Amino acid sequence: MAEHSNAPLASLRIERPSLTATGRRRRLPWRWIVAGLIALAVAAAVLAPRPPEVQLASVQQTTPSQQYAQLTASGYVVAQRRAAVASKASGRLLELTVREGSVLKKGELIARIDASDVQASIAAAAAGVRLAEAGARQAESAVQQARVEQANAEAEYRRSQDLQAQGFVSTQALEALKRRLDAARAGLASAQAGAGSAQAGVQQAQAQLNLQQVNRDFTEIRAPFDGVVLVKNANVGDIITPFSNAAGSQGAVVTMADLSTLEVEADVSEASLAKVSAGQPVEITLDALPGQRFAGQVAGIVPTVDRAKATVMSKVRFEQLDARILPEMSAKVVFLSQKPTPAELQPVLAVKPKTLSERDGKTWLFRVKREGDKEVVEAVEVRRGRPLGDLVEVSGSGLKSGDRLVLEPPAKLESGGVVTLAAKP
Repeated sequence: MAEHSNAPLASLRIERPSLTATGRRRRLPWRWIVAGLIALAVAAAVLAPRPPEVQLASVQQTTPSQQYAQLTASGYVVAQRRAAVASKASGRLLELTVREGSVLKKGELIARIDASDVQASIAAAAAGVRLAEAGARQAESAVQQARVEQANAEAEYRRSQDLQAQGFVSTQALEALKRRLDAARAGLASAQAGAGSAQAGVQQAQAQLNLQQVNRDFTEIRAPFDGVVLVKNANVGDIITPFSNAAGSQGAVVTMADLSTLEVEADVSEASLAKVSAGQPVEITLDALPGQRFAGQVAGIVPTVDRAKATVMSKVRFEQLDARILPEMSAKVVFLSQKPTPAELQPVLAVKPKTLSERDGKTWLFRVKREGDKEVVEAVEVRRGRPLGDLVEVSGSGLKSGDRLVLEPPAKLESGGVVTLAAKP
């Protein structure tokens, strides 16, 4: 009875699912699917076409005259007439009437130095002149008195001679009158000598006065020629000592230049000297005025070689000066084989020949533009012009200087394509 009652209880059990092989097969496909998707993404990234890598060039602005270029040299604009204006006088600077950029005419006052000591010397010299002139007047009076004495002695001597011939005057009395006449003549000569000495004293005193006046003029510093003040070297209150290197003193007051004498001094390699000659046409560009080109010619060649640099200095003159040209501007000089026409001096656009692509009988350039984070190319149709040195003249709608271009564009490159930029070597 008891056994039958325990049997049903023993049959009551909870069955737990075990990790069977079938259970494992149900989980494994999810892992394989994820791994496959990752592999497909990697393969797509690796096998997807990449934008072509290109090098860039740019559109340049130049002139047709560059086709005549034989040699290029660099240098600086220099005023051929330039002076550090100083004075022979020393003293404290009391007045300065100019500043940097002041335009001066020859003889115009620049500065004035303290001249109190010179003024005192002028007063003393003027007093010496007056004293010498008084002595000269006194000497002249003595001359007049001596002349009167001589005239009286001569008249009495002649009268006595007549009386002596008639027997009224003795020989001894006539001899006495002769001695008086000789003394009067000697007195006149002495008075005349004194007057000459007094007159020389006047001239000496006047020369001394002139010297002091010249010294006073040295205290007034004036422009030696028409020009412009470039540098102000001293200020009011400075001690001007042009012939001294004493601490705290100044030599030149200002530095000025005649801007009508501006020329370019360019160094030409000794090996290229045969390509340069006097009167040769040139084209000048200035870093400060990048869009301007100036015509000029070789004014001369300095007849010596810089041993350290193996160069020869050439002096280039502007055919027409511009008010914007200033001393010490850096310049580039292109020596030409012939003088260009005015039309050949007009700026044009030019590119490197390797940026041009011939397709379907037309000439194309591929301009690179930035769109978001991509570099996109745009095909631009252009017309090829004449060669300009290592460049080619081009013209096209919307093309401007500085545009970036694809150098040696691939044959499959199309407008709207994306490219990557090659790293600069």
